[in-house]
Amino acid sequence: MKPVIVGLGPKASPDRSATGLNGGGRPLVAAAEAAGLTQPISRTPPNLEEEEFVAGLKRRWGELLRDVQLPQQRTALVTIVALTAMLVYSYLPGLTNAYVSWANPQYAHGWIVPLFAAALLFWWRQPISFPVPISARLVGLALLLAGFAMRLFAARFRIITIDMYTFVPAVMGVFILVGGWSVLRWSWAPLAFLIFMFPLPDEATRYLLGPLQTIATMVSTFALQTLGLEAYREGNQIVLGEMHLGVVDACSGLRMLTIFCALSVALVMVGRRSWWENAIILASAIPIALIVNSVRITITGLLFQVADSEFAERVFHDWAGLVMMPMAMAMLYMEQFVLSNIFIPESDGPAVLGGNGAVGNGVATRKPAKASPAVFGLAPRAGGDRDTKRIRRGPVGPIMGRPPEGS
Repeated sequence: MKPVIVGLGPKASPDRSATGLNGGGRPLVAAAEAAGLTQPISRTPPNLEEEEFVAGLKRRWGELLRDVQLPQQRTALVTIVALTAMLVYSYLPGLTNAYVSWANPQYAHGWIVPLFAAALLFWWRQPISFPVPISARLVGLALLLAGFAMRLFAARFRIITIDMYTFVPAVMGVFILVGGWSVLRWSWAPLAFLIFMFPLPDEATRYLLGPLQTIATMVSTFALQTLGLEAYREGNQIVLGEMHLGVVDACSGLRMLTIFCALSVALVMVGRRSWWENAIILASAIPIALIVNSVRITITGLLFQVADSEFAERVFHDWAGLVMMPMAMAMLYMEQFVLSNIFIPESDGPAVLGGNGAVGNGVATRKPAKASPAVFGLAPRAGGDRDTKRIRRGPVGPIMGRPPEGS
């Protein structure tokens, strides 16, 4: 008898398929899979989040192409692009200064900011609602005029930083002027994020350096004393026996603070979390940056005691800078993990008599949680039992989403 390989044999007759392959044939296929004759079919995608991202990218690109074919939508989008290009040309000297500042390690993240903002604008884009209210037109025009007035003031007193900062409200004015309030709902957060691509004003830098140096010196001295070393503080210096460890401007942690604040805001923008979780993440950005910098100084002080000064200097100036950001990211990850598990979702809690809970046939049931948008009008929080469990129980991390539709 000729052997027949499962899935490769001749097409069955209607009677046979109805009684054999479609019904009793399933155990045969299962037995063949168990014996290793066939490859079992995977019914779950290998990477669900990646597949969702690719599908969402294709869908949004298709929506953009469909909207461009509509006369009103096409005219509005072309107008926004044209006016934004004119603003870029007008602000070219200030934008060039921002580009030059990116060579400074303190603002090395600047080139990522406009790319991230453009990606969010594409991902969150929604059709423009017509007609655009007159109030929105007036507000957009007022923002443009205010930006130009601030530019004249900055040019009069040669304040370059203020001239650069006015680019953000000017671009917002263009979006509101052309698209109205419906465009403002999904575009204001990415546009406001552009502020992180500009350097801090010189006055702000000078005012921040002193307090940051003092805090880093005090915390590091206390940590060294806790570890059993004879350390005390003299101004912005840590005295360890005969060795004086100076906390200079480069050791103040301002660079770490600038980069990590921008990163925390970005995570809040793309994450699906409640408002109080977002508030805690934003509030913890400054303490985490200060803690990481203090750990760096403390480890350097220890190395000066147990190793030679050349090795300690190499760790302090070269290797420690590479470890600070991963350390801060690990702290932020742990914080998100704790926040995502500190409260039990309503759908996972025990049933109670009365209110939303009910007990029937020994099975606890609950009403699905109502959907509530995230803070700042950013990525929405899904509702329902399945979505709540997926967000709460799934991997902690940012998930790209849309801002809530409507006001």
